[in-house]
Amino acid sequence: MSMNLQGKKVLFITANTGIERDELLKPMEALKTQGAKVMHATVKGGEAQTWVQDSEKDVTVNSDTTLKGLGASDFDLLVIPGGTVNADTLRQDADAQRLVQEFASAGKPVAAICHGPWLLIDAGVVDSKSLTSYSSVRIDLVNAGASWVDAEVKVCPGKGWTLITSRNPNDLPAFNAAIGKALQAA
Repeated sequence: MSMNLQGKKVLFITANTGIERDELLKPMEALKTQGAKVMHATVKGGEAQTWVQDSEKDVTVNSDTTLKGLGASDFDLLVIPGGTVNADTLRQDADAQRLVQEFASAGKPVAAICHGPWLLIDAGVVDSKSLTSYSSVRIDLVNAGASWVDAEVKVCPGKGWTLITSRNPNDLPAFNAAIGKALQAA
């Protein structure tokens, strides 16, 4: 599904390692192809190591900047890729938590896939929301006050902002379509 996303700005945030390759690169490619401007920020800046299924090192990608100093006011949507180490690192990062809270407070969409919703939990934005995730994150979401559904994509409108979640790389076509739709509406 092709959309015109010219003028839309998307922020991808990751750690510097442990990122599920396709959950970072495929949404970036899909958004760029449709005209969106994409920025990738990491905890430390510089190179970021991607992995395939949390077990095989894959390509490294250069990030554009660090998380520090970025704000929701410069972007239309936030994307949080998965990967167990990536998500576990981001959930403990104060700048990552702050960015999620800023996007939610500003009424801007936030998208997270696989283990990415761990950051949403630590940022305190999942209570009373309906989400999906990698199956092992289900109990964490429920314990944080969310309801969990087993679906390829879950779009949960909130008070002024939309939360988009998916389970794993197999769900990327639905995840990317939901992101594009949210961006068109932003």
